[in-house]
Amino acid sequence: MLEACFTQKLMNFTLDLKFRVANQILVLWGPSGSGKTTVLHCLAGLLRPSSGFLKLNGKILYSSEKKINIPAQYRNIGYLFQDYALFPHMTVRQNVLYGLKCRKRKQDSTSRNPLDLLDFFGVGHLVDRYTDRLSGGEKQRVALARALAVQPQLLLLDEPFSALDKRTRVHLRHELKSLHQQWRIPFVLVTHDEEEAEFLGDTILALESGWTGEDARLTAGWSWQE
Repeated sequence: MLEACFTQKLMNFTLDLKFRVANQILVLWGPSGSGKTTVLHCLAGLLRPSSGFLKLNGKILYSSEKKINIPAQYRNIGYLFQDYALFPHMTVRQNVLYGLKCRKRKQDSTSRNPLDLLDFFGVGHLVDRYTDRLSGGEKQRVALARALAVQPQLLLLDEPFSALDKRTRVHLRHELKSLHQQWRIPFVLVTHDEEEAEFLGDTILALESGWTGEDARLTAGWSWQE
């Protein structure tokens, strides 16, 4: 269960969000500049909110009142960046294992071999290839494997299909749905594509910029999932 109630002051408006979501896909939908990626950064611990709180499975990740702000590497959250953020000077294997190393988590006997995820995504045969030689769809699958290697309790996805051609994009939407059914953890996905939002989202939170007096303020629907 992910619970969020926070504000974040930006240059032209204040982001103000409140939502709760269980093991479902929450889509943040809206135009560029509406604060969608900022929400992901706050959830991941890459950006400190101005006020409020964030909880994941009952654990407080951030609380302005209690002065708690868990560092990103200890939040156990997977993040698929828009550009995938793969290291071109590393092989697929090295990229996936590097993600695990950075989280400083030790595998126990019941942990899934992170390299097995590459086979799950159909890119196991590319394990020794450098990532700058991969197609867009292959890069996305490798980035997903890296994000899931730490067995996260939450997966964040920032415009995961924006750099792909339409045929690949449609195919990977179905793959992502299937992946979510197997992992059963909350996914928070950012998109500006309405069709994509409707297909993937169990819940859609629409972000729209508006003006209140002299200040721009972002308004968001409230979505509560039991």
